[in-house]
Amino acid sequence: MARAFSETMSVLRRERGLSQRAAAADLHISQALLSHYENGAREPGLDFVCRACDYYGVSADYLLGRTEDAAGGRGLRELRTLTKELRQLADLAEKKLEEL
Repeated sequence: MARAFSETMSVLRRERGLSQRAAAADLHISQALLSHYENGAREPGLDFVCRACDYYGVSADYLLGRTEDAAGGRGLRELRTLTKELRQLADLAEKKLEEL
């Protein structure tokens, strides 16, 4: 694993300029428990991982250190979907022009 969960949690919090106390309150856990997660003394359950992903706006794979892509590949998938939709619209527009 390139980066540990504990390190990622700490970095995300600090990047947003949040204290442990503020982040812990927002995540509905104690500051002490957040500290344990951030220093690697404790590992969270799935429920907390999901809350933290939503809170920080990152994928679980990113939070767990499985990828460096914070969006979890969503950006590329969304771009491909939009590209496909644009091609369909272009085809439709071309057909409409041919009808004129």
